[in-house]
Amino acid sequence: MTVHIGAKPGDIAETVLLPGDPYRAKWAAETYLEDAKLINEVRGMLGFTGTYKGNPVTIHGSGMGMPSLSIYVNELIKDYGAKTLIRIGSCGGMQEKVAVRDVILAMTATTVSTPSRGIFKEVNFAPTADWSLIQAAYQAATGKGTTTHVGGIYSSDVFYDERPDLNEQMVRHGVLGVEMEAAELYTLAARYDCRALAVLTVSDHLITGAALPSDQRERSFGDMVEIALEAAFA
Repeated sequence: MTVHIGAKPGDIAETVLLPGDPYRAKWAAETYLEDAKLINEVRGMLGFTGTYKGNPVTIHGSGMGMPSLSIYVNELIKDYGAKTLIRIGSCGGMQEKVAVRDVILAMTATTVSTPSRGIFKEVNFAPTADWSLIQAAYQAATGKGTTTHVGGIYSSDVFYDERPDLNEQMVRHGVLGVEMEAAELYTLAARYDCRALAVLTVSDHLITGAALPSDQRERSFGDMVEIALEAAFA
């Protein structure tokens, strides 16, 4: 048991999927895992452990933003022995070739700042995903017929953006999409020698203004869960 996770030793699997929303963690566990049981509800952040095709899996909420994710990922790795961590969430598209409902596999994650910034001081550390997870996720996604893009994303510090000029530079430099957590996840995975990947569904688009209707988001989120689970155990 840690400050933010009430699970007992052995309750959390080495493979952890990380949606931001705790209720999406609940839905995903109940939908895709066998014998899923609640292992954490401290501060309303839900976590569940079950099996997928016989493999132990934990699906645990991470909250919104890098500071929140950093708390949970630090504890999951250092106190519970997590080895493979896959973020599953939504993002905003930043290139015209990326459409709503497409999936982005984030190879790199650009950011202005993360909770780990103080460690690196003058160094601009470049956090990246695990290559074996990218390969496996791409195969799983294309096998499902899902339009998939592999490349860089932007992990923003803020949701309500006051820097349109910064977004313009992200678009100019080929960044595929924007979200709020992956850069810190990748940094922590590098620090503790773990595997990490962000599998993201484009739910809205910063250039075209298109947006995924609310009644279709659950189905698209399900695609991400399946891709992440298949990649973890490929």
